[in-house]
Amino acid sequence: MLSAFFSPEVLLILQVFVVLGAIFIGVRLGGIAIGYAGGIGLVILCLFLGLNPGGITGDKVFIPIDVILIIMSVISAIAAMQVAGGLDYLVHLAEKLLRKNPKYITFLGPTVTYFLTIFAGTGHTAFSALPVIAEVAKEQGIKPSVPLSVSVVSSQIAITASPVSAAVIFMSGVLEPLGVGYLTILFICIPTTFIACMITAFICNLFDTDLSKDAVYQERLKEGLVKIRGQREFVAKKGAKLSVILFLVGILAIVFYASAISKNIAWIENPIVGRDAAIIMFMLTIATLIALFCKIDTDQVLNASTFKSGMTACICVLGVAWLGSTFVSGNIDGIKSVAGDLLQKYPWTLAITLFFASTLLYSQAATARALIPTAILLGVEPTAMVASFAAVSALFVLPTYPTLLAAVQMDDTGSTRIGKYVFNHPFLFPGVLAIGIAVTLGFVIAPILI
Repeated sequence: MLSAFFSPEVLLILQVFVVLGAIFIGVRLGGIAIGYAGGIGLVILCLFLGLNPGGITGDKVFIPIDVILIIMSVISAIAAMQVAGGLDYLVHLAEKLLRKNPKYITFLGPTVTYFLTIFAGTGHTAFSALPVIAEVAKEQGIKPSVPLSVSVVSSQIAITASPVSAAVIFMSGVLEPLGVGYLTILFICIPTTFIACMITAFICNLFDTDLSKDAVYQERLKEGLVKIRGQREFVAKKGAKLSVILFLVGILAIVFYASAISKNIAWIENPIVGRDAAIIMFMLTIATLIALFCKIDTDQVLNASTFKSGMTACICVLGVAWLGSTFVSGNIDGIKSVAGDLLQKYPWTLAITLFFASTLLYSQAATARALIPTAILLGVEPTAMVASFAAVSALFVLPTYPTLLAAVQMDDTGSTRIGKYVFNHPFLFPGVLAIGIAVTLGFVIAPILI
């Protein structure tokens, strides 16, 4: 083992390089490879540099099974709803809203992607809405880059406010023993994140949004590369509406049960089934009901875009969350000595830590799973952790996230483009602004409700 040949300081530097190097390789390869690369990092950290592949306690192998199973079960139900036509039906309703009020596309676009994510627990539902947002903006002579950028950011930040997202479920699980219940987190995160997205949309709308002044658009227009498609005729599948209703019932059941077993409400004392297990049970049940009553071909579920993206997310969480937690748990004493006093004195620095970690870990759930337990051990107040929670959504910094790339590809005007310096893309400013506002509002509201 190489760890015997290096001093602790040199060993720490090597471990940092391994973690960052594995994440860099994963980001370069893209998609599911982010999770693959986490395995390489774990092999080197554990077999060569002496770290235990354990959790924060270090007494057993840590694998983020809880987060992975929640993602799998929720995605399974969403994919069943998609095959039944429910997701297309929701997007159709969103398109009617957007086309009825096209002048407000910069506000309505982010609203649509925000609530689609709230409803489904995954930001990948934005894929279906982004083409509509781009078309409506183009028809109104508005640079699609403005509503698209804010909409992508809204779909990411809404994960921290969704009652069925793995990140929210994990946060409620670790914070409830500290007196912060499931509903309390939602009551704080939903208004702070949504208001932040709307303020961001307002500020971005103040800039030059005139599409006709965009030089790239004019060039593409002359070359005949820009097309106006207009509204398409939509016919809902027979079971589409029912699938949406069934999925909504599942969400309400989860919220009710999670609230009923919480220590704050305690309608059900000493519950046999915990929150995580209940979510998995409810979502699998909803998927079964959709398959039965909407008469879907279950073989098609495996080919649904939401299923594929969800399973990719599971592998990514498996690789990067396990990698991050292994590194943190192996160096927890040093982290305590360096960061403990700083975080207690300046709790807002937790938001900065979560922000930069999420840009590398590429998952809200993975970031929370890797760092929040450490914050608890360092003595960070629960109010600061809830207020900073939105900062785990900085998936827009590197222009490689799927929904971000989709927005670029769907805008044939060329206004949504990534610059040659990588970071000069239209998603960075609204993303940083939205998270900054959400965290600020969180530090105002959280102390009142907790």
